[in-house]
Amino acid sequence: MTAGGDHTRTIVTATSPPTVQQTPVYTDIYPDGQVRLSGSLENDPDVTGTGGRFSGYVVMGSTMYGSGYLLKEDGSVDRPTVGLSRVGGGWGDATFFDSTTYWKYPDPPMFTTKYSLRSNGTITRWDDRSGSVWGNKQTATGFAAVKTMALISQTTTYDTFLANTRGGALYTIRIPRTSPMKPIVKLVRASTWQGFEALVIEKCGIYGTVLLGIDKDTGAGYLYAVGHANGTATVIKGLGKVPAKFADPVYFRHVLRPGDNQMLFGE
Repeated sequence: MTAGGDHTRTIVTATSPPTVQQTPVYTDIYPDGQVRLSGSLENDPDVTGTGGRFSGYVVMGSTMYGSGYLLKEDGSVDRPTVGLSRVGGGWGDATFFDSTTYWKYPDPPMFTTKYSLRSNGTITRWDDRSGSVWGNKQTATGFAAVKTMALISQTTTYDTFLANTRGGALYTIRIPRTSPMKPIVKLVRASTWQGFEALVIEKCGIYGTVLLGIDKDTGAGYLYAVGHANGTATVIKGLGKVPAKFADPVYFRHVLRPGDNQMLFGE
């Protein structure tokens, strides 16, 4: 997402070296310079009479909003449909947010879960059973060293995040669906990962993950193929520097609507 509130999408292909494909930019979705955090953006391409719908959550200042808009059949933004709905305040210290739905279509959806990380090192989880009411709030502390993280696994019994720290370590954080919430942390690498302010992932094969690490200070992005996570035995192959400039303030993952998107199984 640009400083001007535009939605962009860059398709990075995991060749060695990586290749890049730019896609259309959807301009002026948000006020200039206001969005500082975004969860994954969902795309529903099958809304009758339209070119599809995008929806997700963003944080502007200390307030979270649900965000959405439709495309026209010619692929341009249908301006009257661009909108925000206030979720609530108290998000001023949030450093990460994402929403995940476990759904293997055609079976019914099983779980929709929201996660946040705050600057004081608190991870919070909510269950979203209705689409509008978040309940069963659970928290775990001790993650103040985490710089950012990305969801890499969605299962019936746990979700897992890949996280880097300011000291350079790389960890998996498995969060079982049990209550109270008790994350299970495993070291993957001990050093050299501190440069990335954003981690964006996609599923690779059945068990793996393609990871894009973005260094906002230099505008550089580096691509990695990550095997099924298994602590320090995890195989990580560097695929090289991505031939694109990553100069935007906010990055996030594009996903298909729940039920169409493949479940992640990186750990």
